[in-house]
Amino acid sequence: MRIPQFRKAARRLRPEDERPPVRRQVVYGLQHILSMYGGVIAVPLIIGGATGLPPERIALLVTAALFVSGAATILQTVGIPFFGSQLPLVQGATFASVATMTAIAARGGGLPSVFGSIIVASLVGLVLSPFFSQLIRFFPPVVTGTIITVIGISLLPVSFRWAMGGTAGTPGYGSVGNIALAGLTLLIVLLVSRLLQGLLSRLSILLGIVAGTLAAFALGKADFSGVGHGPVVAVPELLPFGAPVFSVSAIVSMTVVILVTMIETTADIVALGEIVGTEVSPRRVGDGLRADMLSSAVAPLFGSFPCTAFAQNVGLVALTRVKSRYVVATGGLILVVLGLLPVLGRVAAAIPQPVLGGAGIVLFGMVAASGIRTLAKVDYEHNLNLVLVATALGFGIIPIAVPEFWSHFPGWFATIMDSGISSASVVAVLLNLAFNEIRGRRAAGPSTVAAAPSPGAVPPRTDGPDTTG
Repeated sequence: MRIPQFRKAARRLRPEDERPPVRRQVVYGLQHILSMYGGVIAVPLIIGGATGLPPERIALLVTAALFVSGAATILQTVGIPFFGSQLPLVQGATFASVATMTAIAARGGGLPSVFGSIIVASLVGLVLSPFFSQLIRFFPPVVTGTIITVIGISLLPVSFRWAMGGTAGTPGYGSVGNIALAGLTLLIVLLVSRLLQGLLSRLSILLGIVAGTLAAFALGKADFSGVGHGPVVAVPELLPFGAPVFSVSAIVSMTVVILVTMIETTADIVALGEIVGTEVSPRRVGDGLRADMLSSAVAPLFGSFPCTAFAQNVGLVALTRVKSRYVVATGGLILVVLGLLPVLGRVAAAIPQPVLGGAGIVLFGMVAASGIRTLAKVDYEHNLNLVLVATALGFGIIPIAVPEFWSHFPGWFATIMDSGISSASVVAVLLNLAFNEIRGRRAAGPSTVAAAPSPGAVPPRTDGPDTTG
């Protein structure tokens, strides 16, 4: 009888199982939501605009996205049998699906065809989840460190665009005033992190966003006049855009996207496990993927889109060192409330993009820094790990530096490689298999590239006899 009790006690000692006081859970959870709010509403805004929906119908998409993201976050963090990784992962509508969903809608099927393809593709992903969970053994530190680094690098351009004002064409986009406001927010975050201690230091992102918003309001760059317009309470409708339509071509296209999001989710789960300092087993990855796929399959019923883990919140965990999954679960509850109370969502939506951009530079940069820290622990002697990291990083940066690089390749291939995270994951895993897993004839020593001395290293002497033992 004592063995199960011991195991239960050991499970409670996991870093992610810590339960801060309720007040801190609410504050930390709110910080998570503010850091990703712009991302979670961006997908419905883009799709709604691309399909020509009127503002009131786009509002339905936004409300549904908030509600579904909150419910998916609670499922992922709290978990039920076979569903949920029980890690502090925030769920939200994935950007990886935007291009495919826009193309499906443009073919004439509209949103019903988009929703039908999401349902079927997500169910396919649900069936494949146990197989994906077995990939965990192919994610050693040399792979996870590379992926975490690319996640951070891939997200940084988002913060830069936020700092400039959101999207090209927006009034004032790229103006000195917008960038200065982002810089002020960044400065506040840094000052809070440096000068304050304890709880206040961990709230540096939230305090920076609040102070930056107040400064923007004083300068006339924040507009809260629209907060009072619209309903205070709105329950998400069931099938608000009609019954889903199932098209074979749309389902095939969306299935490719779902497979890409599964790769990204696997990478995020492994990366977060490294940051939190907890064990991530194949079973845990499978539970996380099943939660992802179940949420994505249910989302269209409320008028929302595929859900996946938000990498920017991985950076917030690394920055604040608050590893509790209950904090993120509280953030999920806040998202649900935002989905039920559009008036609160309109308040959060009024936060200027440059303010989010200033905070995002720290958040996303922290993700990349965490990856570099993991890579620092990797053994590079007498192997090809250095070549692996260099190549995977290169492929991960291609979509950021040259977005049209894969545009003339087959659609399924371009879908995978157009995501820096998925392309780096695929390349890193394949090279790790080739260099470290597959047994066969290998060179006696490392390649010239891998054997090159690090900068500043003193080369060995060759002008005298060898005196080493």
